Amino acid sequence: MTFLCISCEFKGTDFLRYCKAEGNRVFLITAKDTENDPWPRDVIDDVFFMDEVEHGTWNMEHFIAGLAYLMRSNKIDRIVALDDFDVEEAAELREHFRIPGMGQTTARHFRDKLAMRLKAAEAGINVPAFTALFNDDEVRQFTERVKPPYMVKPRFEAAAKGIRKVNSADELWKVLHELGESRHFHLAEQYRPGDIFHVDTLTVDGKSVFTSVALYLSTPWDVAHGGGIFRSVICEHGGTDEKALLKHNEEVMKAFGMKYSASHTEFIKSNEDGQFYFLETASRVGGAHIAEMVDAATGINLWGEWARVESSVANGTDYKLPKTKKLYGGIINSLSRHRHPDTSAFNDPEIVWRLDKVHHIGFIVVSDKRERVLALLDDYAKRIGANFHAEMPG
Repeated sequence: MTFLCISCEFKGTDFLRYCKAEGNRVFLITAKDTENDPWPRDVIDDVFFMDEVEHGTWNMEHFIAGLAYLMRSNKIDRIVALDDFDVEEAAELREHFRIPGMGQTTARHFRDKLAMRLKAAEAGINVPAFTALFNDDEVRQFTERVKPPYMVKPRFEAAAKGIRKVNSADELWKVLHELGESRHFHLAEQYRPGDIFHVDTLTVDGKSVFTSVALYLSTPWDVAHGGGIFRSVICEHGGTDEKALLKHNEEVMKAFGMKYSASHTEFIKSNEDGQFYFLETASRVGGAHIAEMVDAATGINLWGEWARVESSVANGTDYKLPKTKKLYGGIINSLSRHRHPDTSAFNDPEIVWRLDKVHHIGFIVVSDKRERVLALLDDYAKRIGANFHAEMPG
C-alpha cells in the first residue's frame, strides 16, 4: 500500500517510521519551511514541499493538480493528515480522488468547533451553552439566556489559539465588532470553571481499542493566555473520573462517526454541578508531547500504533494492540529564559524524558504511584517558575 501523509508542520515522525515498518510505501507532503527539519528520510520514499497561502492553509487548486499528476504514475491507497490543520484538506483530497477514509462531512466534526457542538448537542451529549455568531438576534437571545463570562472561540484553530474571554454582553458585542467580516469564523460559549481532562484514543472498526485519560493541571488556556507552566497527569486507573470519561468518549466517537484513527478529546468537569461537558475533539494525536507521556506510562506509542491501525485497515488485516502497562505518568514543560537550560539539578529516578528544545524546559516522570507523580510535578513547577520560566512577549 502507498500512504500519502500530509503535515503543515514538523511532526508525526513515528507515524512515518511505523508505517514504513508495516511494509508500506510512504510519501510525505509538507510545508516548504519544514524542508530543513529532521524528517526521517530513510523511511520516506518521496517528499514534496509546498508553499502555503498562510499558515496551515494549502492552495487546494494547486494541491489537487499536483496530486493528480503524481497519481498518473503512483497509485495512492490512503491519505493521512498528521496535523489538525490538514484534516479538511485531506478529506477534500479523499473525496476528489475517491480514496477510502474520513470524508468531508465527518472531518468537519473533528475540525470545526461549531459543528462539534451542534453534533454533540444533537446526540444528547452535555456541552456548555453556545451560539453561532451568524445572526444578531440569536446572539442577543444567547446573552439574555446565558450568564457571562463567555468564551469567543475560533472555529478552526487548534488548542487555545485565538480564544478570548469576555465578561459581559457589552464586551461580547465589542469583540464581535472588532472581528468584523470574520465573525462567522467564530462562536461564543458559556465559560464554565472546572477541571479539564483529555482523552487520547485509538479507534478500530468504530470501537476504542486503547484509551488514556489524563487531567490538565494547568489548562491550555491558562498556559496560552496567563503565561503558565503546562502540566498534565494520568488519572487514577479505575477511578470515577476515568470510568465516566471512557463512557463519554465512546459517546462522542460514535456520534461523530469515527471509524478508525487516533483522537484527542477534551472534557471539562464543571465546578458548579460536577458534570462532564464535551469541549472539543480532533482526529489526531495530542500535542505538547502528550504522546510521549502516554507512551512512558502505558507502553503505547500513539503515533506508531495509529500508523499500524491505518495500515491494518488498508490491508484488510486484524489490528492487535501491544501489551500495555498501567503506570502513572506526568508531564511538565515551559518556555525558558535560558537558551539551553541546565537541568542537571533535576535528577529524580522517575524522570524518563527531557525536553530538548531551545528556550524550553520540560520533563516526563513515571511512577506506579500517582501521588508521587503529582508531588514531583508540583515541586518542578515551583523550581521552574523561580529559576527558568519565561513568557512569550505580547
